[in-house]
Amino acid sequence: MKPPDPVSIPNVVTLESVVIAHGLPYPANCELAWEMEDIVRQAGAEPKTLGLIRGQWVDGLSREQIAYLGTAPHVHKISRRNLGLAQAYGWDGATTVASSVLMSHALGYHVFTTGGIGGVHHGGTMDVSADLTELARTPVLVVCAGAKAILDLPATLEFLETWGVPVVGYGTEEFPGFYYRATGLPVDVRCDTPEEVAHLWRVQCSLPDPTGMLLTVPIPDEAAMDRAEIEAAVAQALQDTAARALRSAAVTPFLLQRIRDLTGERSLDANLALLRRNAQVAAECAVALAHG
Repeated sequence: MKPPDPVSIPNVVTLESVVIAHGLPYPANCELAWEMEDIVRQAGAEPKTLGLIRGQWVDGLSREQIAYLGTAPHVHKISRRNLGLAQAYGWDGATTVASSVLMSHALGYHVFTTGGIGGVHHGGTMDVSADLTELARTPVLVVCAGAKAILDLPATLEFLETWGVPVVGYGTEEFPGFYYRATGLPVDVRCDTPEEVAHLWRVQCSLPDPTGMLLTVPIPDEAAMDRAEIEAAVAQALQDTAARALRSAAVTPFLLQRIRDLTGERSLDANLALLRRNAQVAAECAVALAHG
């Protein structure tokens, strides 16, 4: 099988909407969504923020729809599991990595950007994000800053390896730690230019049954936080979670909020910086793919 003709790959970057409805406080959520779209446009690609309005897929939310999802009180968090339910019942929905990857592929788009993917939680439980299984079955290039810092990163990488998902470092040989630049955990291969990434992705797409591919981009150096501080905050947040006996969907939002509580505005600023950087890299890769 031959790699797809570069002309046939749309010059598009898709973006999730869960960061708008559930990830960041207002008005930073809407402002960031609009800014990320501007970053993608300025780099020469077309942004498409995905979401659901009254159960209907929106192939690129308008500015007004982004504002609606960022302020409406009952926006559902939509993953693969409840995507069909959202359509059947006419829910307003914000897409996670998993549902965004599924929708991106269904709509014919190759490049998606987010902050950090979900993964395997600590504690040896069966709490594994649907983001990982979606990457294992859906061929989309996912640009991120690694997995969320609250997760068991070695176990997350083991899962990706087992399920055949290549992990690429952008300008690094180490898996990024979301809030900090390096974890000491190796990636499969390093790429230093969008053209290298585009070549890898074209070859990946030529496989008989391709998986997704993870392109991990370290947080900008000036925005990175101290690893020891983040690890201490995560440890405290995990203790607090256990004390409350939280499970399943309640765990991640609580942990992320506790990290913000324990680290203050610095973790929010770091999150915004890495999202901007990821959007830039994703757009450059989309341009290289479309015009390669």
